[in-house]
Amino acid sequence: MAFFLFLLLVALVLGVLGAVVEGLFYLLFIGIVILVIATVVLSVQRSRRRTGR
Repeated sequence: MAFFLFLLLVALVLGVLGAVVEGLFYLLFIGIVILVIATVVLSVQRSRRRTGR
């Protein structure tokens, strides 16, 4: 869960920087990709817990 929160924080920071700072719009897209990766990691971790029972 801590890894998910870390990725979420990184995605948020990159997204804000990409949206605010002129010329760094690509950081917004990197933040979106990291957000998608974080949700995939969280869903995989949760599915492993369910199948282990």
